[in-house]
Amino acid sequence: MANASHDDNEYPDVSNVPEDEASVISTRGLEAFGRKVTTTASHLMGPLDPTSHPHYQSAMGEVTKQLRRPGLQRNVFSMARTTPTDLVRSKLSTKEIQSRALSYLPEEMLQNIPEAENSYSLFQGFQASFPDFTQEGKKHRRRVSRGRKLLEETPIQPGTPHAVHKLKKEKSSMMHQFEMLGIRKNMASSEIREIDNKIANLAGMRKIILDRLANLEQEEALLEHEIVDLEGRLEEAQELTDEAESVAMRTPTKSETDVVGDDEVAGFMSQSVYEKLPSATSTPSKSKKPRNIRRKSMPILHEHFKPGTMIRSMRAHQDSITALDFDAPFGLMVSAAMDDSVRVWDLNAGRCIGLLEGHTASVRTLQVEDNILATGSMDATIRLWDLSKAHYDPQGSQFGKDDEEDGMAFENPDDLPVDPPAGSMADCPLFTLQAHLDEITALHFRDNVLVSGSADKTLRQWDLEKGRCVQTLDVMWAAAQASAMGSSDNTWRQTTRTSDGSADFVGALQVFESALACGTADGMVRLWDLRSGQVHRSLVGHTGPVTCLQFDDVHLVTGSLDRSIRIWDLRTGSIYDAYAYDHPITSMMFDTRRIVCAAGEDVVKVYDKVEGRHWDCGAGIVEAEEAKTPAIVERVRIKDGYMVEGRQDGIVGVWTC
Repeated sequence: MANASHDDNEYPDVSNVPEDEASVISTRGLEAFGRKVTTTASHLMGPLDPTSHPHYQSAMGEVTKQLRRPGLQRNVFSMARTTPTDLVRSKLSTKEIQSRALSYLPEEMLQNIPEAENSYSLFQGFQASFPDFTQEGKKHRRRVSRGRKLLEETPIQPGTPHAVHKLKKEKSSMMHQFEMLGIRKNMASSEIREIDNKIANLAGMRKIILDRLANLEQEEALLEHEIVDLEGRLEEAQELTDEAESVAMRTPTKSETDVVGDDEVAGFMSQSVYEKLPSATSTPSKSKKPRNIRRKSMPILHEHFKPGTMIRSMRAHQDSITALDFDAPFGLMVSAAMDDSVRVWDLNAGRCIGLLEGHTASVRTLQVEDNILATGSMDATIRLWDLSKAHYDPQGSQFGKDDEEDGMAFENPDDLPVDPPAGSMADCPLFTLQAHLDEITALHFRDNVLVSGSADKTLRQWDLEKGRCVQTLDVMWAAAQASAMGSSDNTWRQTTRTSDGSADFVGALQVFESALACGTADGMVRLWDLRSGQVHRSLVGHTGPVTCLQFDDVHLVTGSLDRSIRIWDLRTGSIYDAYAYDHPITSMMFDTRRIVCAAGEDVVKVYDKVEGRHWDCGAGIVEAEEAKTPAIVERVRIKDGYMVEGRQDGIVGVWTC
């Protein structure tokens, strides 16, 4: 450096001193060396402001020129994003990385190693799952990308070493593929076993949650019962308070008593005392007010059961079930049988809550709508009942414990059937409809309109508000009128099958506003207009008496003793679909998804409209495994996948469907 150069006179005379000690011993040499180092450091550091120094500016200019090169910028940026571990790994080959990944493991991971259930390693499984990532796969991919040669450049002579080498290579490749297929097969089997274990675990969790849901619904029912009981006590307390206030208002004060003269004292009874007496229309103190038994909550437990699961089975009667209906899942059910009894059941508790007394013969048909029940009997009468006026406690409390010492509990330790208390349904009867001359075989009501069919060959329309008959429809007269007018559709005709004397003349009917559908013993379904009292259309197709029917906005479904169910299109009056069975159809009903029917077997025949398949549900399948033969199903009802079926031996079964 120019600034660091000095004359030789500045150095001491060290000619007589050895070379290794000349620069150390001489003081002048040390001073000169110190000045040289100081000058060099000062030259390097420059002045206090380095940006104004020309050497600093020229050096930074060179750095800026170098950084402007794209290649150098990419290297700097990639270096800034690369971790020290990646820097080390970038210096290793692929084989070395694989070897390190498979060889170097911590000591704690090498202890208590479980025995491998698979016959292949993890790396083999990876190669079998992703063959494109292996060396063979890469070679195959490159071969495919280059294209396959159509002709060999030079034909290979058989028996030559080249031909043998090629065959060995092909064999090695095929053996490798064969090994990979075996590994993949074992992997698929392992996945199936793992899925089975997960399904078993999920089934266990589902059962636990189902039990939890059942407990929640039970607690909900108990709480709702307590709420209803509290509401009743609150109403009674409010009535007592109102009565006390009214008595206090009628009671004269002391000043008013003083005003009364002696002339009124000798009277038979003073006016103030007379007003204190309870009136003849007042409710006695011991009379119980009817309790509203309608549930506010809607159980959903049955929706999560597998279709075909039995919820409960009850011994409802001692004879064949003739009619049954229920209002809602886990709600109220009413059943009638040939033993001339009509029973009301709480489906949530599975107990009978009372008997309906009034009919003098067996009930052949009934319908439950909310808390209103209509029953049609062989005594030619129709009776209306209000089930909300029943006195009962479905949760196991004692009936009449407030005013009866011998109240009966609905729940017992042995969980045996308990007869309902006498008089629990005494307040339920509303009124009786009498006009038919023979047994009632079919009825249906909606809102304030009820239509009934009888063995006297007539249909009657009733006004439920006034409680009287407003119209009589004579089926035979309508058929004769149609015959006189030359219409062959509405005429009464004999079915092709042998006439069954036990078949009902009016097998089924349904009313909606002014529309009425009625199925009769001649196998014909007649559509009536209640405004004119005339038959609007007749559906001809059944060859036996019609026993059941139901319609919605578009279709009408009918069942007959000719062992068939037919689905009619109401828009065209033609048959939309039909299903044949082995025995006569005695009962049928459908909801939004399924059609269920009783077809003379120990099971209920189910048709799933969504899936388009037929299957059986009932005790005939469940009890067949126990070598038992249940009775024939006579009646069936379904709502929202909740099905109730009644059999010939008086047993009622509740199922999910």
